[in-house]
Amino acid sequence: MLMRLLLAPLFALTATGCATLSTRPPAAPVRDGFVIAANPLAAQAGLEVLQRGGSAADAAVAVQAMLSLVEPQSSGLGGGAFMTWYDAGSGKVIAYDGREIAPAGASPTMFIGTDGKPLPFATAVISGRATGVPGALRMLEMVQREHGALPWSSLFTTAERTADAGFVISPRLGRMIAGDWPELTVPDAVKYFSKPDGTRLKAGETLRNPLYAGFLRRLARGGADVLYRGETAARLVERVRQGPFPSAMTSADLARYRPLKREALCRDWQSYVACVPPPPSSGVATLQLLGMLDRTDIAQRNATDPQAWYLFAEASRLMYADRDRYVADPRFVTVPVEGLLEPTYIEGRARLIAPTAGVAPQAGTPRGAVMAGIDGTREPAGTSHFIIGDSAGNVVSMTTTVESIFGSGRMVDGFFLNNQMTDFSFSPVEASGRAAANAVAPGKRPRSSMTPLVLLTRDRQFAGAFGSPGGSAILAYVGKTLVASVLWKMPVQQAIELPNLVARGTSFNGEVPKFAPGVVAGLRARGVEVKPGQGEDSGIHAVLLRDGGRLDAGFDPRREGVVLIDERRTPVRR
Repeated sequence: MLMRLLLAPLFALTATGCATLSTRPPAAPVRDGFVIAANPLAAQAGLEVLQRGGSAADAAVAVQAMLSLVEPQSSGLGGGAFMTWYDAGSGKVIAYDGREIAPAGASPTMFIGTDGKPLPFATAVISGRATGVPGALRMLEMVQREHGALPWSSLFTTAERTADAGFVISPRLGRMIAGDWPELTVPDAVKYFSKPDGTRLKAGETLRNPLYAGFLRRLARGGADVLYRGETAARLVERVRQGPFPSAMTSADLARYRPLKREALCRDWQSYVACVPPPPSSGVATLQLLGMLDRTDIAQRNATDPQAWYLFAEASRLMYADRDRYVADPRFVTVPVEGLLEPTYIEGRARLIAPTAGVAPQAGTPRGAVMAGIDGTREPAGTSHFIIGDSAGNVVSMTTTVESIFGSGRMVDGFFLNNQMTDFSFSPVEASGRAAANAVAPGKRPRSSMTPLVLLTRDRQFAGAFGSPGGSAILAYVGKTLVASVLWKMPVQQAIELPNLVARGTSFNGEVPKFAPGVVAGLRARGVEVKPGQGEDSGIHAVLLRDGGRLDAGFDPRREGVVLIDERRTPVRR
């Protein structure tokens, strides 16, 4: 087995825990399979599937099964996901929507307390009502059925074995376990992360999860129905219907969940075609951001120029103003996708970028817009992203989440349940009585910032993939990396490592010490005061096809990402 990464550290990590691998990946021929994931054990599980002749779809199942175990603070089988799939045979990009759904008994006021005010987030996030009907597993089953090369039953072995034997808690998971999160007060999380003496587990210690191993064995035999029908479904419903603030979810809600499959939303950008999932993903906002930046001279600048960062910040604020007002589940509200992406509308928005920053920009009025109420959605910075390519040229870009840190803190059969219902606006209407686009409704998918992106050449060949976790900051993380790697032609790894800047409304949050000398002062002179704060913990993964057909790949050192490349050139079985 040949892998273009340091093998000794990787194998040591399987036995000793998840240390961050900071080795920069060299370029690799596109015909090689590759996996980029937020945890080395998850990436290795996916690579093993590719080496057995599996497709990118097969490997995605294995990666998610392992992430649910070793990175439970971010994603899991009790959560949801969006995937863009590049099909090498047809040149098409397909968007798969595995977003969670509100139960049939959900109501717009379910997060309003008896005092008539929205519940505190710390209260809502650990409530039974926080959990939506999970969608990631049903989505993965659909993708694997359509694009898989190996039996479904063979894709869970590594995660099952690791859950039984135990794994060494990584530094990042250790920090999360030691944190002061509301979810860690839930009895399920307390029990899971406690040693016999009642103290919490910490980095470097071993965590076993035999309940999850048993669930994976049943999942391998019975398919996704194991989660959506039968004993696991019954336990899930029982758990979320317990107080405080119990859910209205029923077994019928689980049984009728269906993922969505649609054409990706694509637009020309530079020499590429950029493709993202349509709403309720916020991919449309990413395309709008790129379009606005193209109306500036940011491409002629670089990462040491404060004007470049200023342009990025102001375009981001305009983008977020529109996104927050209009993007939601299009089956329930009018989302003016075409209007938001019309060249004349984008041109007009870009012209609002003044020499210095002013008050928070307001949403525009694109063609087809129905003005919605002011949005009150909060999006914690959880989530995970991975990218997989197989030797046939198919590529997965998938962003996956349980929403907040450890989801709702409630567990069933060894995995955490999502708190995705808190991705809806807690306040369903504004003072005028106008409804928020992202208000709760039965059967509705909450808006998501997830934007797994695929780049194509104009003749529909794969050219790159990008994505990140980070709540609402995802759009800024992905946008920054696209600007730096494509417009400024930086190596992907260097583009990822640039400081993050998240500009939304009146807030400008960034990694202040990481900016080049003079940038922060230059931004201040333009009316932008960058402050450290929430919204800098990205987990960006990206690949670009450079000249000569070679992959320039990178992972985010802020988390525990790794790039693994298989050079055996094993063809995918069809």
